[in-house]
This record gives sequence, structure tokens and C-alpha cells, in this order.
Amino acid sequence: MKTDRLTSSILFCLALAAPLAQAAPVPKQLAGPPSDFSTLRAPDPSASPIFSKSALVPVVFTRGKQGQSTFQVTLPAANGRLRFIAFAGNEAWRLALTSPSGRRAPPADFAATIREADFGMELATHRGSYYAFETSEKGDWTLTVDADAGARDGYLLLEGDPSTELASYQTHRRQTVGSRIAIVAALATGMKPVAGPLGGRLDTAQLRVTTPAGIVRTYPMADDGAHDDGAAGDGLFGAEFPAEMAGSYIAQVIGHGKDAGGSSVLRTAEHIVAVVEPSLRLGDVLQARGETSKGTRLAITLPVAAARAEQHYRAYAEVWGTDARGKPVAVAWVGGMVTPANGQLSLGFDTRWISRSGAKAPFELRSLRIEDPDHFITLAGAARVPLTLPTMRNSDAPAGEIDELMTMGPRPALSGDSRGVGSRLLLVHGYCSGGVWPASHFTSASTFLDANQSRSHDQFARLIQSFGSTWNSFGTVNHSQGGAASLHLYTYYWSGLDNATGSRLIQSVGTPYKGTNIAGILATLGSWFGVGCGSNDNLTYSGASAWLAGIPTTRRAKVNYYTTAFRTTNWWTNDYCNVATDLVLNDPEDGTTEQTNGQLSGAVNRGHTTGQCHTTGMRDPAQYQDASRNATMNANAAR
Repeated sequence: MKTDRLTSSILFCLALAAPLAQAAPVPKQLAGPPSDFSTLRAPDPSASPIFSKSALVPVVFTRGKQGQSTFQVTLPAANGRLRFIAFAGNEAWRLALTSPSGRRAPPADFAATIREADFGMELATHRGSYYAFETSEKGDWTLTVDADAGARDGYLLLEGDPSTELASYQTHRRQTVGSRIAIVAALATGMKPVAGPLGGRLDTAQLRVTTPAGIVRTYPMADDGAHDDGAAGDGLFGAEFPAEMAGSYIAQVIGHGKDAGGSSVLRTAEHIVAVVEPSLRLGDVLQARGETSKGTRLAITLPVAAARAEQHYRAYAEVWGTDARGKPVAVAWVGGMVTPANGQLSLGFDTRWISRSGAKAPFELRSLRIEDPDHFITLAGAARVPLTLPTMRNSDAPAGEIDELMTMGPRPALSGDSRGVGSRLLLVHGYCSGGVWPASHFTSASTFLDANQSRSHDQFARLIQSFGSTWNSFGTVNHSQGGAASLHLYTYYWSGLDNATGSRLIQSVGTPYKGTNIAGILATLGSWFGVGCGSNDNLTYSGASAWLAGIPTTRRAKVNYYTTAFRTTNWWTNDYCNVATDLVLNDPEDGTTEQTNGQLSGAVNRGHTTGQCHTTGMRDPAQYQDASRNATMNANAAR
């Protein structure tokens, strides 16, 4: 294992030092049928809210006259169970609990379990003191925290009754400097859509925002119909804050209310809000033009003004034409990663899509959006853009089977110096991780290693491409975020994945394709304690939804994925993978990824296994150590 990691690290360094033709991936010129329109439509933020059963409470000390530090908070125990973690950093906190009947004592006098616990993903963790106990006294408990003079603030993570959750989402994704970001929240039951006071009602709510500069600001949330919160008095609270600089904002909703039975509810939701500079805009005179490239290929160009010539973007648009009666006809979608040049942005397109649709002029682009490639934030867009195409004879673009040239564009011509040799299976880790796969379980395999880093899917994918350029062809076996990064690579860039042969091109275990609630909480803790690999909005529910809105069905079909969860021992005990993340995740889960959010629509689900957790150090064995499943993946892997 150590030898394989060393060899892989050397190969990785050599790949980074390779010629530019190897290090910089060549983008594909993507296109597909109108049946993909619904899959690739810009997502509605309300369709991917955070559903939170927990509360991450900021511990903000009050300084007494004698210099002592004190904090007090009410902890609701509606279901007779109280579980929480105190994140004190290096501070020595003295805790005291007061029961609903007035009994005051240290937590040890009440708690059935006291232990140290690590909250996080992979190697990005925060250690805290975990307390859990069952109580016959339902209602509001009071936790008092005392510390020495000058003690630093911290956090408490409290589990609530999962029957009542806080549902929260951004109302838009216009996340550029100078915009205002709006977030709304309401109580909900059973993960139902937010539509008023379901299963309870918020009484008050506030938005606590940590800027990229580390400044904390608090904004009251209102149910007045004036903050993107629907109708006044409908139970949906809203607030907005200004995006004054680029970077990652942590926007935490803190809500107090009552559940359906009248018991107190305290819930929070943690949003990672990436804000980028508005580095691109469409030209003042917006007209798309198609220019003949070669054979059936066209270059559809758009006038743009870009701040940085080397910046690439993710683009998408629908191509529409007209039938003989003058009615609109859907032709295809077109997109991919593009880099503006000479005031233009160019999208490769095959005229055979027009022949297949039978459409005639006039043509237009619809639903155009040009996005930042790391956060998938729309920087420029238009509902409709006139499209002028050259006159084509039917014989110039005969209709037929959809082929690679139509969906991905022409393959790049590589010289002998930039062409890899041989075939390989790449073993890819996840976010803030390292070489996790047992090398002895795989043959003709090399370990990709970018240890302890936080990368966007696009950055991650480009590193895999660079490492894999050593070989002519490769398939991937992936853990966690590695699965999304490999799919991103196969979708947007030419690589050895396109030359591989075998039944399973991309395989993954434990990948949160639809995001994980841990990402926001981990970013909140990291913004204060400064520990970990950094925030990653691609791993949030909303970030994952925005990324998936660019992944067509044909690419998803190349993914074979597995999910796992903790072993269930009996019905009366609490089962978990990680006792800390169990306070946040909904069962079944593997300590990082919930089974429901490990699904990838359009891909091949290879099954769910119990008794396996996301990584080492959890209650059950790590999912990537399953020798039987690894043998199956090895035998079926494309190379």
C-alpha cells in the first residue's frame, strides 16, 4: 500500500510537470436531444432545501463584572431524549443542566453517555464532548456554560426530534458581488415541500452571516411577505444580506418555534453561499451566429465581454427552430466548458441535429446561461437569442444515428509527446482525504493522490485528467466526492475515460451525488475554529443540484454506484456510523452520505449494503475495505 501510494505520488508530480497539452484538458463540444431539456434545466432552489432536525447553536459568552464568561441556552427535549455536542476548541467549559422541574446539576448527573466525538467528513473533523441521556422530563432544559475570563466562543450541536424539521433554501442563485442573497425558512414535517406552517410554526428566526473576511452579522427574519417569504403570516420567514465581496459566506438560519404538539423547537440550517465576481457579460447587441467549421460542424458564436481572457465557463442553451406551419420545434441542446476569445464565446454544434428535428429558419437559442465552472453560478443569460445559421442543403447533414461527434464534438488530435501509453484503473479518493483504496484488492491500478484538499468538482476533475494522461485509457473506482469528480471529467473534458474498454467506466461508493447536510455545518465550524480543508459548496444540497443541472443522461448512464449504512443491531437502541454526524443525518446513512442523497438518477444502482460506514474510525468497517465488492469492481472495471 505504501509503495503504491509513493509510486502514484511520483506519477502525479510527473503529470503536473508534463507539457501543457497533457496538463490542460481539452473541453468537449456537448450537445444532446430535447429529451434532456428537463434534466438540464436551471434548478429551482426551493427544490433542494436543507431539511434540518438539529441546531448548531453559537456559544457567545457574556462577560461578567469579575471577568467570568457565561452563556445560557434552552434545549428542548420534546421526545424525552437529549443529545448534544459541545465544541469548545481548547477552552475549558464548565457545564450545568437545569431540568424542566428545576433540578440543576452537571451533565454527568443526567447523562447516560459522555464521550469525545469527532464531527466531520473524511480527515476534516472537529472534536467535541458528546452528551446523551434519556429523560422522563420532557420539555425545556437549560444549559449554562461557564468559562474563565477571556474564553473564546464556540458552538453546541443539538439533536431535535426528527418529526419536525427546519426547511430552508435560497430563493435565487444570483450570487455575484453587488447582489443581495435571500434565504427563507419554515418548519416542516416528513420532508414535505415548504408551503406554510407544516407540523408546527416558527415564532422567531434570524439569519447569522459570516462573511469571507470572518465578520459576523445578524439579520432578523420576517414573515411579512416583503422578504421573498411568500404571503405575510404564512409561516415562511425570510431575510437577505448583501454580497459585498467574493468568497464563501456562511449563512445560518436560527429558528425558534413550536411543533404540532406545542412543544418548543430550536433548529438551524447552515448554507454555504459562494459569491463570485461578475467576470462576464453578454454583448450589448445580442445575436448568435453559426459559422461553418468542418463537415457537419458549426461554431455558434455569441458576443461577450470577459474580465479575464483565460477564464473558462460552463455554458448551456437550447436550440429551437420552426416547422412548416411556423410553430416552434425543439432541435437540441448545446453546451460545455468554453473559454471566450476575441470578444466571442463559441459553442460547437452539429447540423445533423437540425436534420433530425426537421426544423427550418428562423432559429433561436433559449434558456441561455453562462456559469462560473466551480460553483455553477449564472453570470450571464438570456431567455431568447436570435440565431442566424448558414443555408444548408439536406444532403449536407443527413439524419441518422446519434454518434459521438454529435454529442461530444471532434476528438482532439494528440501528438506522440502528449499521448499516454497503456491502460489503467485509477483509484480515486474524496474530499479532504487520501489514498483509501487497498491496492492489493485491484490489478493494473494506480492511486490518484491529492491528499487533504478541498476542490470543486471541476478542479478535482482536471487533476484526475492530468494524472491519468500518463495512460492512453483508464477507468475509475471512486470514493465519496471522487465519484462526482470522475463523472464531471467524463462529461466535460476529453481524457483516457473516452478510450477505455470494459463494462463499467466509472464506479463509486459513498458518493453524495445530491449533497450532504454535513457540508454546511462543517464549514460553519471551520470558519470559527479554522480547522479542516475549507468549505465546499459543491457538496451541499443546492450546490449538488446546480452541478447536476449540467450532467446529461448519457453521461450519468456510465456510472455504477453503491451506497452503504450502519449495521442495525435491534429496534430499541440508537444505531449509527458516527455518533456525532448521527445528530444531523437522516437514516439510513453511512456517517457522511444519506442513502437517499447518494442516488444518481439515470445511473446504475449496484445496491445498498448495511454494516459499512463511510470511512475508518467509525463504528462499522469502512465501505472501501469490502474485499468482495472491490473484487467485483476490479473484475468489471473499464481500463
